[in-house]
Amino acid sequence: MRPEAAKSSYRWNRENYSVNRRRFDIWRFVLLLLLKLTLNGKKWSYIGGYTEEKFTDRRKKQAVWIRESLLELGPTFIKVGQLFSTRADLFPSEYVEELSKLQDQVPAFTYEQVEKIIKADLGKPISKLFRSFDPSPIAAASLGQVHKAQLHSGEEVVVKVQRPGLKKLFTIDLDILKRIAQYFQNHPKWGRGRDWLGIYAECCRILWLETDYLNEGRNADTFRRNFRAADWVKVPRVYWRYTSPQVLTLEYLPGIKISHYEAIEAAGLDRKLLARLGAKAYLQQLLNDGFFHADPHPGNIAVSPDGALIFYDFGMMGKITSNIREDLMETLFGIAEKNAERVVNSLIALGALAPTNDMGPVRRSVQYMLDNFMDKPFEDQSVAAISEDLYEIAYDQPFRFPATFTFVMRAFSTLEGVGKGLDPDFNFMEVAQPFAIQLMTNDAGNYSSSILDELGRQAAQMSNTALGLPRRLEDTLDKLERGDIRVRVRSLESERTFRRLSAIQLGTNYTLFICSLMISATLLFVHQYVTIAVVVLLVAIFPAWALFRLLRQLDRLDRMF
Repeated sequence: MRPEAAKSSYRWNRENYSVNRRRFDIWRFVLLLLLKLTLNGKKWSYIGGYTEEKFTDRRKKQAVWIRESLLELGPTFIKVGQLFSTRADLFPSEYVEELSKLQDQVPAFTYEQVEKIIKADLGKPISKLFRSFDPSPIAAASLGQVHKAQLHSGEEVVVKVQRPGLKKLFTIDLDILKRIAQYFQNHPKWGRGRDWLGIYAECCRILWLETDYLNEGRNADTFRRNFRAADWVKVPRVYWRYTSPQVLTLEYLPGIKISHYEAIEAAGLDRKLLARLGAKAYLQQLLNDGFFHADPHPGNIAVSPDGALIFYDFGMMGKITSNIREDLMETLFGIAEKNAERVVNSLIALGALAPTNDMGPVRRSVQYMLDNFMDKPFEDQSVAAISEDLYEIAYDQPFRFPATFTFVMRAFSTLEGVGKGLDPDFNFMEVAQPFAIQLMTNDAGNYSSSILDELGRQAAQMSNTALGLPRRLEDTLDKLERGDIRVRVRSLESERTFRRLSAIQLGTNYTLFICSLMISATLLFVHQYVTIAVVVLLVAIFPAWALFRLLRQLDRLDRMF
């Protein structure tokens, strides 16, 4: 998209965009979204009656509207939408699928604005800093755009320039988003089982880090050092003399986009080898380095003419700490044993699961998954299928997948999709198996005797349980005698009866109210107050509609007995 067209198409891209108009645009979107979400649960809002197909079709249309609205709202919401596209545990699959299309769909800003930012940040005009500078960007992202240039020393570079007024826009938008998060957190339906304020804080942390190009430069240097011994991975070098918080200058490393399969084939490169190298590179980042690229979509990975992988864009990186690794190992042991209790406890330790008073439903969901989805050999598993099952179970449950976990699962699924595009027979799990074995071997000092330790622990636990059982029975009987234990008994038949009686009483009230309005309208009409009588009759329509719906509910209750 040309900069001039973008400037006229998107209000947020204009220099004179007012703060009040910004607030109005955001709140209009939020209120419309709330209205749409509310109507989703109202069966009377479906023309011709409610069906699952109509419900799904409506959510798909809403997902398209949300994506287009976020693009209209600009950088902050584009980035938030991209982050939410990793949260299939929080949002319906229709929304997640559509939000993932926000990648690489942002307009550019003008070359005049680029000149101003570079001169203000680096202290010199473009002509003094670079021998040549292409005014047309080669790529535009939600937070900045990239131009090709050449240093006076002759090196080819790319210059990433941050969007003008981005931090001011972030400050306004994040303040409004905080209020929105507080509203959803306190909502009786949408706030139940969700930590919206925690999600807001995580989004803030990621967004502010991405606006600091010095931090991105440090990430690129760290990533480059981690792969210094691998000639099959290339990472662009940072030119720190031409880098600032809003300008990042990197070595120019052109390549073929990894999803351009035909171009790779035409270049004579081994597609099967590239598929395995992509998976190997990411597994090394995750399991060996503990420092990984959190956004490895096809636009951020290319292939050089000699068959090496080239990584771009280091604004969003993830870290795996030692304690997370230990908890992940505990989760793996629980999965291997098909022990839902152990898996749940490890997920709580990871922060992926919020403990509640009744963990029974969650434990049963995990056990169901272990019994039905984990019966295939490791190398026959699909990352996309596993993550989809996890998110399906987690959706509308008290699961709290940390951002690191969702980034990892999204990256795995993306790389698996790219790998299958390069090689239809590619299996991500098959490539991951040696790394998993190596990880277990490296941790042999801590885990080699874990099976024996586990057997010993369980034997001790069983003996303690057997010896303590009589005492526990006696304590339970004592509590029953003292009244310290309460037993709740639910009678579904009684509940239905009480619900029916309550509905009948409410229906009686509606009937009396309608009769009162009808009598009032009649008296007004007799005394020549025709207009007021018509208004009263119109008012009577609302309780009459409520009474009609109540009678339908009573009819359903009658059929339940």
